[in-house]
Amino acid sequence: MQQRYVGNSGLRVSALSLGTRSWGGETDDQDASELLRTFLDAGGRHVDTAASYAGGASEAVLGSLLGDVVSRTEVSISTKAGMTTPDGRRAVDTSRTAMLTGLDASLTRLGTDYVDLWLAEAWDGNVPLDETLGALDFAVRSGRARYAGISNFKGWQAAKAAAVSSVPLVAVQAEYSFLNRSAEAELMPAAEDAGLGVMAWGPLGRGVLTGKYRGTIPAGSRGASVSDAAYVEPYLAEKPSRIVDAVCMAANGLGRTPQDVALSWLLSQHGVATAIVGARTPVQLKEIIDAQLSPLPPQIARALEDVSAAS
Repeated sequence: MQQRYVGNSGLRVSALSLGTRSWGGETDDQDASELLRTFLDAGGRHVDTAASYAGGASEAVLGSLLGDVVSRTEVSISTKAGMTTPDGRRAVDTSRTAMLTGLDASLTRLGTDYVDLWLAEAWDGNVPLDETLGALDFAVRSGRARYAGISNFKGWQAAKAAAVSSVPLVAVQAEYSFLNRSAEAELMPAAEDAGLGVMAWGPLGRGVLTGKYRGTIPAGSRGASVSDAAYVEPYLAEKPSRIVDAVCMAANGLGRTPQDVALSWLLSQHGVATAIVGARTPVQLKEIIDAQLSPLPPQIARALEDVSAAS
């Protein structure tokens, strides 16, 4: 698997990163172990998690595998702080206290004394930006994090953060796929100007771009889950369905899978460092890592861009 530099930094990650949002919840310890080993055997290197995922259980599962299933040096790890979900409700707190307390807790759960990349998970309008950035700076200077970044920031927010941060920001995480190209309007130009690498989450349209939701909602899928149905639902409307049909048609014509078409296009977009794939099962991951991840024929790429363009 190709290794890529993140933005203008020396941080290198694999073209596909392994997302762990489901770990500690839908994905049990045994499957997580198999996912990690399969990912590394395929040439993957970067694993993404967050303190907010399953209330920290995602980090704990990953930590339990370090030194047992894999050595710490085999992987690069990114985690995030500043967001919690008490009682299922999203709460943001990127104050210095919350951020650094969260980082220390993350390191304990991960069983490591540093993370390769630490990110503020969301913009907090109630906390001075300098305070949040100061926490990132302290983490890097103290050795708790090798690099710093931001996640889920709008274009102007990312540009402002990069301009005033005392520690160089190297990455911005954002949702980006054929089904959500909103990052192209402002965020990606801002990231390019600031030298930030884009780490795309949801690159398969929350699973919808696999084609498995065409005409039905499969049992056992996120779309059929009480807790995650609302997460998938926006991408089951008429326009997303047309885009999925086009991707599946292109995949059929090219003799490739819809996953391959979606990821290959995404990884060809300027500024994208990695696509964070959140496979919940080893079978799903195997389908993803079997992808060619080679550029689409230009005429196919243009046709899919026309179909998926924002209206």
